[in-house]
Amino acid sequence: MKEKILIVDDSEDIRVLLKRILAKTGYDVTEATGGEEALFLAEAIRPDLVLLDIVMPGMDGFTVCEELGRKGLLTDVPVIFLSARSDTADKVRGLETGGSDYITKPFEKAEVLARVENQLKIRRLTCELKRSNARLSEKQAVLDEDLRAAAGIQQSLLPRTVPDIESLVIAWKFMPSHVIGGDMFNVFRLDEDHVGMYMIDVSGHGVPSALITVSVSQALEPNSGRITKERTYEAPGYRITSPGRVMEALDREYPIERFGKYFTIVYLVINTRTGAVTYSNAAHPSPLIVRGDGSMEPLDKGGTIIGLDGRLPFEEEEKSLRKGDRVVLFTDGVVEYQDSSGEFFGENRLYSLLSDLRNEGVEALLDTVVSAIQGFGKGAEVQDDITLVALEYTGSAEERNLAAQRAPARDI
Repeated sequence: MKEKILIVDDSEDIRVLLKRILAKTGYDVTEATGGEEALFLAEAIRPDLVLLDIVMPGMDGFTVCEELGRKGLLTDVPVIFLSARSDTADKVRGLETGGSDYITKPFEKAEVLARVENQLKIRRLTCELKRSNARLSEKQAVLDEDLRAAAGIQQSLLPRTVPDIESLVIAWKFMPSHVIGGDMFNVFRLDEDHVGMYMIDVSGHGVPSALITVSVSQALEPNSGRITKERTYEAPGYRITSPGRVMEALDREYPIERFGKYFTIVYLVINTRTGAVTYSNAAHPSPLIVRGDGSMEPLDKGGTIIGLDGRLPFEEEEKSLRKGDRVVLFTDGVVEYQDSSGEFFGENRLYSLLSDLRNEGVEALLDTVVSAIQGFGKGAEVQDDITLVALEYTGSAEERNLAAQRAPARDI
């Protein structure tokens, strides 16, 4: 399609000369004898470029250019001013009113063609850039929708309700960042006396990290029997996999070479009848046992990240919970949360809160911790998922029965 050029000049000789030069080059040329006609034709034909005389009776070129801009007719349309004047003030005013270039009369054919082609080339590139940006915006909108869907799928795998588990009171908080992340956790029954619990943080952000969290959560699903339980030929047909062996199985199944990602994870098995906790920690921020007296013990035994394809062994350790003791798990998004100055929330703030609030219920405890994080950040964006899980051991069945027997009788 021919590019359209509007020539605006009160001199017929100038219009004829310019039209002859431009038409021979292949442009579609329209003429206007003055400002009012130029405004009408510009709206009618939507030119790709305007050659505009400055000195005209009635409406001068500067006014015409301003009116074209006010009407929105100069979007990506270059204006080249024509004038016998060559003083700097006119050139500056022309540029200020929306002009793109300036040709001094009398002009040479080669100069006219060069300046016209240069401005049209800039216009073509600008229009192509806008089209490219529009296509990118459409693709980004689709990608954003896919990310929202992926985030929804990922979050749907998080526990929806607090499991009703005898001997344990459980609470959690999850604050997703603005991008889809790699945090995941779950608490689930393994059998009548045992509860499994894990927290995972996959490296990076975006769909690849989210897909790995989904895959790992499925692998750790207790009813699938893939990793958390080992099949046996004796009743009940399975045995609970120890945390160290769970880590080794994950390390074999999720090598960095295959997925291009690694992850940290802590996995615990809790005997709700006795309070025994067996765990293994694969480079995850160390969970804490918060004792009734406020002292804390890190759960830091285990090994390195998951993804080394079984090259390194994983340790496990057993701890004993007493009535009133708590276990708190968290991802690095908690301690690495930064305020606007770049200061980290840090472990010390978290540890102090957990110790000071040891007599609060676990739900109230986590509410206070989250409020403290938000207060510290003063509205700063959440850079990484913030995940916290806390459980309190309320004692063995024998301890609860004994406590109930010792409770004073209520008057009826």
